[in-house]
This record gives sequence, C-alpha cells and structure tokens, in this order.
Amino acid sequence: MFRPRVALASLSGEADAEWARAAANYAGCAFMGGIALDEATRAAAETMTDRDRSEFLPVDPVAFVDAQLAELADVALRGAFNVRSTTLGPVRRAAEVCHNHGAILELNAHCRQAEMCAAGAGEALLRDDEALTAQVRTAADAGTDVSVKVRAEVSGVDLPSLARRLETAGAVAIHVDAMDSESVVAGVADATDLFVVANNGVRGRETAREYFDYGADAVSVGRASDEQDVLAAVSETADERFTQGVTG
Repeated sequence: MFRPRVALASLSGEADAEWARAAANYAGCAFMGGIALDEATRAAAETMTDRDRSEFLPVDPVAFVDAQLAELADVALRGAFNVRSTTLGPVRRAAEVCHNHGAILELNAHCRQAEMCAAGAGEALLRDDEALTAQVRTAADAGTDVSVKVRAEVSGVDLPSLARRLETAGAVAIHVDAMDSESVVAGVADATDLFVVANNGVRGRETAREYFDYGADAVSVGRASDEQDVLAAVSETADERFTQGVTG
C-alpha cells in the first residue's frame, strides 16, 4: 500500500496538499480531506462551520480532489482522500479521480458530528451495512484502492465482523480509530486480510509499537502531523519493524 508505513490522518478543513507536502519526508501516505461530496453532506458541513468547525467547501468537491492530488504528483508519498457522501454518484466520480492519480479513496464512516450523522453519513454508516458496502463496491468498481475509516466503541457495531463485510465488498484497507480500545486493532487484523491502519494517540515510538504489536500494518498520525519530531520517531519505528525486522 505504502512505505514507510506511516500515514497522515485527515483533519477536517486542514488536511490539504500543502499539509501533506510538509510531512512527506516521514510518511508514505497522506489522507487528505475529509470532504463532503454530495448535497446532504455539504449541507451538514456548512452547518458545522457555523459553530467554528473547519471544513473544505469548494464549489466542485470532485474537482477539488483532483486538483489536490495533482499537487502531490512530484512528492514521494501516496495520495489519498477521505470523503463523505450519502449517494453513490459522487463516490464513483471521486473514485475515478483517485484511480487516475494512483491514489486511495477513503470512505468516511468515522465522523461523529451530529449534523453529518443525521444526514446518514460518517459514523451513521457503521450501523448501515447496506449503504456502506454499496459505497465500497461503487468505489472499488472504479478501479481505485478503497479504504474505510471507522471508529471503535460505537454501540452495537462489531468491527471485526464489519471488516469482513467491507473486504468482501472490495475494500483493501481499513483505517481504525481505536479510541481507548487499542486492542480492537488485533480483532480486525485477525478477522481479515485488509491492510490495517491504526489511528488514535500515535505520538511516538511506544504508541506506534503498541499498534504494530496488535497487528497493524501501518499507523496514522492526526493532530501531531505537523510535529516533525513525532513523525520522525514514528517513521523510524515503522522502518525498524517492517524494513529491518526489529520487533522490540
């Protein structure tokens, strides 16, 4: 999927090509976005900005995805875009753009903002298998690699079981926000052959090692993605684990 096995995790309204480029020396992949693709999610995002939350709200969101990925064409990291949608057409178009750039399309089943969940996107998709797997199939059919960003500790959602259904639908990766349940990464890794990216609290060697010990194939850094000392430590730890074979 990418090397080094460190990703930059999307930060709403902040994670763009400039942000990715600044950390390219330490990461193998940058999940830009998230971005609202369709009318329902854009309306939710606009409401969210009314309470001072940052959001990307370009006139044409798919064109924005295309332009941002193009800006990384000369950068040695894999582009990716985290997207939110309640309809399949925009997912298909964004997936086609990602395919053209050799990028990953990440479906957002993670955002827990009330407005996005009320629209039927973000975390609400964790409880709607049919809608989420339809998005996965649509994106995969466009030829791009599909990741799904999920959240642990959502009542009634069994992530290992969901991961199996996502894999069957065509996903190749799952990006797990472990919250305070880091061991859930082991359950997901054991349940599928998906490329597992572990997220939440990755701040240095110790936290990266913990996720790798649970079976994560990569880790992602979110709020600390602009801290070069954190990124350097995490990148070195990933290289030790996967390139040099050091397990301690």
